[in-house]
Amino acid sequence: MPSIKLTKRSIERIDAPDPSGKQTLYWDTDLKGFGLLISGTSNSKTYVVQRRLKDGRTRRLTIGPANVFELDKARELAEAQLGELYLGKDPKAQRSAKHRITLRSALDQYLEARATLRQSSRDNYRQAIQKRLEDWLDKPVLAITAEMVIERHREVQSEIEIRETARRKADDESERRIPITGHATANSMMRALRAVWNFAYDRARRADPDMGALFNPVVALRQERAWFPAPRRDTFVRADQLPEFYKAVSALPNRIGSDYIKLLLFTGLRRTEAAELRWDDVDFAARVIRLPGVRTKNGSKLNLPMTDFVSDLIVARRALGRDGDYVFPGNGKSDHLAEPKSFLNEVAEACGVRVGAHDLRRTFITVAADVAISPMALKALVNHSLGGDVTEGYARLTTEQLRRPAQMICDRMKELCAIETPSAENVTKLVQAITG
Repeated sequence: MPSIKLTKRSIERIDAPDPSGKQTLYWDTDLKGFGLLISGTSNSKTYVVQRRLKDGRTRRLTIGPANVFELDKARELAEAQLGELYLGKDPKAQRSAKHRITLRSALDQYLEARATLRQSSRDNYRQAIQKRLEDWLDKPVLAITAEMVIERHREVQSEIEIRETARRKADDESERRIPITGHATANSMMRALRAVWNFAYDRARRADPDMGALFNPVVALRQERAWFPAPRRDTFVRADQLPEFYKAVSALPNRIGSDYIKLLLFTGLRRTEAAELRWDDVDFAARVIRLPGVRTKNGSKLNLPMTDFVSDLIVARRALGRDGDYVFPGNGKSDHLAEPKSFLNEVAEACGVRVGAHDLRRTFITVAADVAISPMALKALVNHSLGGDVTEGYARLTTEQLRRPAQMICDRMKELCAIETPSAENVTKLVQAITG
């Protein structure tokens, strides 16, 4: 292993990743046992110390990234660590003995402690960690290193991109299928790991106040600028596409799928909020959909006034019979519609407009922006936070105050979809029959 005098300039001159493609360790000529570890796959440069213990074993400890610690501070910490090792104290062994909580246990404890976390979020955490980090589940969570994080982050993205590219070619849908890069999945996996690691570390520090400071290994993705780009999607159904899109939705052979997509389009509800809609949430007499905070993304309850279109749609669904607790029943374990992708794919095949469920929320907001209603009313209708504006913080719009702007958006959407206004006579009879 090469030896050099570690200075700010000499460190800057060392190439990373190392041209050999392997990790390379440069030992400092001034402080024995202090070195700089150069990654073979990324631009990571990390200060380390290494010393032989009294029992003959060699122990290497990480000080921290070179782009985070100044050299003088890293050298100071290295001297302290080397002194501990010289006295026969093994910080890594002590930490391992006290804090052996595995990633599996940390995940379980994290989800148990987050009582208000939505079920969909819980499922996402388990999917991200139990599937993508399966071989790490029985490792001590605090033993996960930055190098492991960077490598797995890249591996998952590459694996997904290769698989999805092959699938698109096999299906001969290279032009029609939305490209999947794996960026979002890899980033989501590491965000979940970051949260669970922080949770485990905080508990460990409370149990052992003398425990030294540790860096969350996921921080390395920011330091190495390795997070994959995740640009905000801007897909929506354009005004000129809405007539054919709505016609294709209405022609779906599956009535549940058709009605579900229409509800998303005419309310801007989020995918799960609509899919989990219960009959008990629908107040037919007051013509209001009432969603509790535990089933909304931001945790705030939503009292959504039903427009004539939405009211007619839900009344018609109710007239078909109440099959279970959900407005949109499903055959899976949740008993409600779980994934609308197949219905949206059918619509895309019929009219050429390929969008996702959240794109319909974006379509609703886009149409609403073209209607003369207040931004505050639009935020309230789509259950967005009012932000830090002082005036908006005081304002509280009632459900009835939102009814008129909701209907204005609905009327514009019907106009863009080229929907002919039907006679309300039959619907009125159905409402009277349901509400008594």
